[in-house]
Amino acid sequence: MSITLTDIQAAADRIRGQAVETPLIESPALNARLGGQVFLKPETLQRAGAFKFRGAYNRLSQLTAEERRRGVVAFSSGNHAQGVALAAQLVGCPALIVMPSDSPEVKVEGTRGFGAEIRFYDRFTEDRVAIADQIAAERGCVVVPSYDDPHIIAGQGTLGLEIVEQATAAGASLDTLICCVGGGGLIAGTSTAVKALSPDTAIWGVEPAGFDETRRSLDSGRRETIDPEARSICDALLTPIPGELTFPINQANLAGIVAVTDGEVAEAMRYAFSVLKLVVEPGGCVALAAALAGKVDLKGQTAAIVLSGGNVDPDLFARVLAGEI
Repeated sequence: MSITLTDIQAAADRIRGQAVETPLIESPALNARLGGQVFLKPETLQRAGAFKFRGAYNRLSQLTAEERRRGVVAFSSGNHAQGVALAAQLVGCPALIVMPSDSPEVKVEGTRGFGAEIRFYDRFTEDRVAIADQIAAERGCVVVPSYDDPHIIAGQGTLGLEIVEQATAAGASLDTLICCVGGGGLIAGTSTAVKALSPDTAIWGVEPAGFDETRRSLDSGRRETIDPEARSICDALLTPIPGELTFPINQANLAGIVAVTDGEVAEAMRYAFSVLKLVVEPGGCVALAAALAGKVDLKGQTAAIVLSGGNVDPDLFARVLAGEI
């Protein structure tokens, strides 16, 4: 495996005082709806509005002085973009982000607001990795992948470390943890921490329908790619293939993966807003959607659900709340 609990604990030390230790919260209404004791980890409250800041700061804080001078390039639909942009601002280095041209405006403006330069591309016809590699070669800057990097994975794993520590402090032992899956960095890091500290916890991943390449990869035993015609409102999770580093970790650690439809995600967003009083973006809400739809049964379980981000486009959110999606 590319990372260990020690790597994640070291990352926790690096990000302490920079990243927010988001709370582990409980809703009586959600407990009653699902029939178990269910904790929520709202990374919507994290700096830059999503868990991505954890991994970005862990990676950028380890740049040499020369690397900081030359800067970094990353590729992202928005949450990693903002995480890297903010981390770069904090460590004092320039950042260029390769972003899909259809990225939500709230994420584009957030990335620009942290001082990053943006290069747009077409996510369906262009290769973001190739673009980033070309920029890195031209400028001599460091590529910061969105998930397939041991420092990124370890940084994201600090979320799992916090969940177990916070659940233990609340007198709870987790039977189940549900987390979103895009490229697999968050769930790879989180599952590594959780399995090291609470080995009996079953860890379930959730992907958008049509972008369930990790589920299909687990079934086939090799990394599968998405259908190029697939579409989803979950912009944060539309990765083309599981990570080379993340996939074997997830093969070893996950109990399974389920897929949720856009309709199920929209329903979960409405529930989060109206009942939990939380604003959650589509990709950040897939784990809750899986629980509410009964795709991961939490009846009689003590469980944690990761709400991975809250950077939702206002127009899309209004349509979701109006029941148009």
